[in-house]
This record gives sequence, structure tokens and C-alpha cells, in this order.
Amino acid sequence: MVCGGFTCSKNALCSLNVVYMLVGLLLIGVAAWGKGFGLVSSIHIIGGVIAVGIFLLLIAIVGLIGAMHHHQVMLFFYMVILFVVFLFQFGVSCSCLAMNRSQQETLLKSAWGLLEDKVKRDLEIQLDCCGLLNSTDTQAQFEKDLHNCTALCKKKSVCYTCGDMMLIHASEALKILGGVGLFFSFTEILGVWLAVRYRNQKDPRANPSAFL
Repeated sequence: MVCGGFTCSKNALCSLNVVYMLVGLLLIGVAAWGKGFGLVSSIHIIGGVIAVGIFLLLIAIVGLIGAMHHHQVMLFFYMVILFVVFLFQFGVSCSCLAMNRSQQETLLKSAWGLLEDKVKRDLEIQLDCCGLLNSTDTQAQFEKDLHNCTALCKKKSVCYTCGDMMLIHASEALKILGGVGLFFSFTEILGVWLAVRYRNQKDPRANPSAFL
């Protein structure tokens, strides 16, 4: 049978969802490993990564069952949810690639304000820095962070801010993140296309007079 047939579409869709399942399990495993070894102490970060992994895993299971049984309803919900995820991920990836330094600073300030004090101290120790950015609009927060900072650099004459150190690699990191996000977003639209194509194909083993 040619690769545009029923069996090929089914196998391609099943293979794609197996990859999604592995990625979902990998996210859950990495989050649990990071928490277990104390690399990330924030329960919100760990919970967010695990939630994304579980969500991806559930979508993959729905798509896999729908593909194996040619289940019309499951395939419909699968391709609708996957298309919504594609739109969101595509938008975020493009934003990462288009973000300039001023926008990066704004994003860092927003993220820093949401972090718990313990997470801030952990970051300062790992990066050997104190505070985020010593700017006019964040002066009070910076002085508070500098007072609570326990990084080794505080005992030296020079201690860089964490914001400056993170911004050095922020552009490169955002480009990588945006590129990886774009790659996976196109695999998602591939999944939607395969699901639509497979859903509209007739199972050669089924009753030829049955309604699809």
C-alpha cells in the first residue's frame, strides 16, 4: 500500500504520538530528578513542568487510542486540542525570537518578582551574584535582595547583579528556545494534518457500506 493509504497514515500518527508520550515522560522525569537532587527548590516550577508533561502525555494517549481504533470522536478532540496548542506554542516561539533587550529585562523583572525568596537565594548562590537589576524602578527590591544575598561574591570587592549575568546569555537562550518551540509546533501541525487525513479515510477492513 502506498504511503498515502490508511495503514501508512495510522502508523505515522501512532509513531508521532509515541514520540509525544516519550517527551511527556521525559519532562516528568527531569522535573522529579531536579527536585530530588535539589537543583530546583520551587514547587511552582516543578509543578508547572510536571503539569506540561502530564498534559502532553494525556494528549498523546488520546491520539494513540484514537489512531489505533480509528475512533472518530477521539481523533476530532485530539486534532482540535493539538491545533490550539500549536497556535499557543507558535506565538510564544515567535515572541522569543523577536524579543529585544528591553523586553528581556521586563520579562526578567516580572519573573523575579514571582519567585520565592529561597529560590532567589539559590539562584544567587549558583550564579555567584546578588540582586536582579540595580535600576531606579527596582531600587527598593534590589537593596532588599542585596541585604539577604548569601553568594560568595558578596565577600569580594566585585559582585555582579544576576540580571546582568542572565542577560548575557538571554538572547542566545531565547533563540534556542524559540527554535525548539517552532520545531515542535510544526510537528504538532503535522499531527493535526495526519489526524484530519486519517479520520477521513475508510478502514479497508471495515464494512464497505458502513458510514464513516
